[in-house]
Amino acid sequence: MAEETQNLKKQISEDNPFYVKVRDELNDTGCGMCLAKWTQVTMHLQLGHTHSCHHPKTHPIPEREIRRNPSALHNTRYKKQKRREMLEGKRPEECNYCWGIEDNSDRFSDRTFKSAESWSYPHMDEIKNSSWRDDFNPRYVEVAFSNACNFKCSYCAPAFSTKWMEEIKEHGAYPTTDKFNDLSYNIQENKMPIPQSEENPYVEAFWKWWPDMYQDLHTFRITGGEPLMSKDTWKVLDYIIDQKNPNKNLSLAINSNLGIPDKLLDRFIEKIQRITEENKVREFIVFTSVDTWGEQAEYIRNGLVFNKFWDNVNKVLTKCPKINLTFMSTYNGLSIPGYHKLINGIYQLKEEYGSTDRYWNSAAFLDSSYLRFPTHQTVQVMPQEWSSKIYEDAQLADFLSVPLFDHKYVGYSDIEIQKIKRIHDWMKAPVDADRLKTQRRNFGYYFKAHDERRGTDFCKVFPEFEEFYHECLNIRL
Repeated sequence: MAEETQNLKKQISEDNPFYVKVRDELNDTGCGMCLAKWTQVTMHLQLGHTHSCHHPKTHPIPEREIRRNPSALHNTRYKKQKRREMLEGKRPEECNYCWGIEDNSDRFSDRTFKSAESWSYPHMDEIKNSSWRDDFNPRYVEVAFSNACNFKCSYCAPAFSTKWMEEIKEHGAYPTTDKFNDLSYNIQENKMPIPQSEENPYVEAFWKWWPDMYQDLHTFRITGGEPLMSKDTWKVLDYIIDQKNPNKNLSLAINSNLGIPDKLLDRFIEKIQRITEENKVREFIVFTSVDTWGEQAEYIRNGLVFNKFWDNVNKVLTKCPKINLTFMSTYNGLSIPGYHKLINGIYQLKEEYGSTDRYWNSAAFLDSSYLRFPTHQTVQVMPQEWSSKIYEDAQLADFLSVPLFDHKYVGYSDIEIQKIKRIHDWMKAPVDADRLKTQRRNFGYYFKAHDERRGTDFCKVFPEFEEFYHECLNIRL
């Protein structure tokens, strides 16, 4: 659970000796060094894009580079130039998020936390003594093979969902100033996905590189789209099952909306059982997504049937007693009214399925990040009076915090609680008045078009926001 560990570390005091040590070692080469540029990678193979760390934007992977060297999915010429800057003591501009924290506070930035991770820190000396031209096998890998998906989540985009792509091709872009669903914008940004039915040179390069990469992996996570609709996800699972000498240090993670057909879910469960019972990996984590409860969750994540989803959650936890199920909750404006129900629901799962058989004892985790894009759906768009509701949710999670008995963690951890508190803090952050006006206008026009295209009824599902919704529709720019 690398992300949870990282967020726990963010609660540590600024004089923590280990992180001071890591930061000092990084700064031995100057103040720009970060091991994530070598040890971590996210590959969007449906787009042919990559980056290391989630702060810098993705950049295109030149086809000519992967034809010569499949590991250029990570070791691009562009990224090597950034490594060169770091080894020379310079600060790459794309990493300004961390420089801003370090220059304006005494807190540790993500470059320290990421470099201190178990998948990074052991390679400190190797990296510092290497040439910037050298290829390096990443230890923490996230990969999306395809944008195939059976959902149309309100904050998603054609690049990550085939259902979204179908809708935009039929109806055109939504009438907002945000361009995330505009195909001409995606073409301009070189972010038009390669259909799963077509040959994909980036996926081909991945499979050429995979046998070498696999042996060095610490953490491997498949994202999407809906990964269980990708043939390559199944190929990864079968590869691990078939290994006579598997990488038993591997933390394996798969994303899924758990809204797939029963036959596909049963197949997935069978693969999980094989891998965990035969000890092919160190841990197996299933990440699923839900942003609030019931009908309101269905509205946000178009395609979701909530009761069926919750049945599938229980099915996976029952049949796969060694896994952890992490709920990726992208907290957005529409999450606010019913989020307390989700907190209570996940708590019940913690009580029912927590056991020492599971790698993290607790069966279920709540990973509540806040939505930043598209801007018109963030919590910052909503009236400030809803801030107190978010704080109440954090208090509820705190009330249901972890009591330790019989070696079972049955409640919410500090990590989970702090994440909800950060949502509250972010909502209270000041927003430029003109920008807020634009965002709220976009909010109204987006959900009006949403209802027209998808046959939904915003005011019926979210009566709490009916007055605000009509106010947004009346905004003129």
